Amino acid sequence: MTKASIQAVAREAGVSVSTVSRTFAKPDLVLPETRDKVMAAAEKLDYSVSRSAAALKSGQSFRIALLASETITTWFNSNIFAGLDSVLRPAGYDTVVYPMSNAEERRSFFEDLPVRRNADAVIVSSFNIEPAEVQRLKHMHVPIIGINIPSTDGFDAGVSIDDRAASRSAIEHLIALGHRHIAFVGSVRTRTTMRYSAEARLQGLLDAATSRPGVSVQTLQVPRGAAEINAALNAVLNAAADVTAFCFEDDDMALPVLYRLRQYGRNVPQDLSIVGFDDVDLAAAVGLTTLHQDPFAMGQDAGRMALDAIAGTPIAPAFRQPPTPLMLRETTAPPSGR
Repeated sequence: MTKASIQAVAREAGVSVSTVSRTFAKPDLVLPETRDKVMAAAEKLDYSVSRSAAALKSGQSFRIALLASETITTWFNSNIFAGLDSVLRPAGYDTVVYPMSNAEERRSFFEDLPVRRNADAVIVSSFNIEPAEVQRLKHMHVPIIGINIPSTDGFDAGVSIDDRAASRSAIEHLIALGHRHIAFVGSVRTRTTMRYSAEARLQGLLDAATSRPGVSVQTLQVPRGAAEINAALNAVLNAAADVTAFCFEDDDMALPVLYRLRQYGRNVPQDLSIVGFDDVDLAAAVGLTTLHQDPFAMGQDAGRMALDAIAGTPIAPAFRQPPTPLMLRETTAPPSGR
């Protein structure tokens, strides 16, 4: 079956070939009624614009690079991707994921991109970038957008929660319930050349403890990987006897520990309180008290920022901070005996 030509679409819509081309390349410059006629004709004739031809003409790749700190299958990254895709795909862009497991991979990406020129914008999720890496893209006018970044340095725009303030609100809740000895359960990160936004969560707990006499925070670090949940469970079971509440780095660690504590005769919240971070889909179902963030909405916001940056449209405000409310559920209560 022969693919319909742009001339055929123009005849069907009753417009010029240049109008059809403009409708696909820059739809905002075409009157809505004209655009509707062109799109209806294109759909009727099963016409699709050649991406390679459009790329040659515009100098764009029509790709957005997403640099993710973990695999795309995690709850956070999959929702970020879905949010980005919901904005970028209708605008004609593909989102290409680049998992970054260490600083060397990140550095290699920024070194290769100017040569390959295979992205029109770069979106970095959950970790930092270095000034030298930024400079490689500036002369190419490739914008860099951040999602949950530990610092705005080098970024053109971004949307990030305040991990530190969020965690502080969690421990303030526990202190108000009467807990005085609290532990933070988080992952050990050995890649010191990469800074991650989640590292600020412990600092939020320490901030609150410092300002409250008689309150202490212990740090229970567990190795990342397949043994993470077992290590976290052991850390909770073997914590000091006076620890009555545990704040977890994320729900993915808190939820399986919560489930398995029952096997060892530890009841939540009667024996100890648990707070997570993220508010994944299962958190509400099991009653986990946790801090809520919306990665899908952040992905959408970052996608719109990327499109504006590519088009040269001012982004105001350039850096945005969505709220992270504490979702009060069934896993926190006053300590036993109070």
